[in-house]
Amino acid sequence: MDNPCLEVISLVERLHRQFLEVVKLELEGFGIHDINNVQAMMLFNIGDAEMTVGELTLRGCYLGSNVSYNVKKMVENKYLAHERSVHDRRSIHVRLTEKGIKLRDSLTVMHQRHAEMLSRAALSADDLQATSVTLRRLERFWIRAADLVQRPRPLAPDSSPPARPLFA
Repeated sequence: MDNPCLEVISLVERLHRQFLEVVKLELEGFGIHDINNVQAMMLFNIGDAEMTVGELTLRGCYLGSNVSYNVKKMVENKYLAHERSVHDRRSIHVRLTEKGIKLRDSLTVMHQRHAEMLSRAALSADDLQATSVTLRRLERFWIRAADLVQRPRPLAPDSSPPARPLFA
């Protein structure tokens, strides 16, 4: 690939998919079949916190469009408990159940095992720190780039969109 930026994007995406595959294999090794790898990582990222479904995305616990579906499945399978907020009845708070805490603890052990393996894989803590710094810079860049995107202005209430040629 000629564009280093596109190469990094592609690599990060592949690394994420590969990591989720490892989580899937861990779940199978635990004999767990009622939660998927994405849901397991959501659960891991919630940790000891109690948060709203909206906060799951804002805090970086989940990336995707089907947060509500995954939360619903984890509640059904008793990994998460949920309750409506007393202050805002539209808002639902979630937290781990005992079953969720046990899985989170198993995933913590997995992460610790991987950290030990990394030290034997010619990847130092400095390597990972430098990578993290670079990825955070890219994140800030894309946040700023998104702010600069020219979004179409809404039409006035009584105006119609401009005519477009049929063949352009």
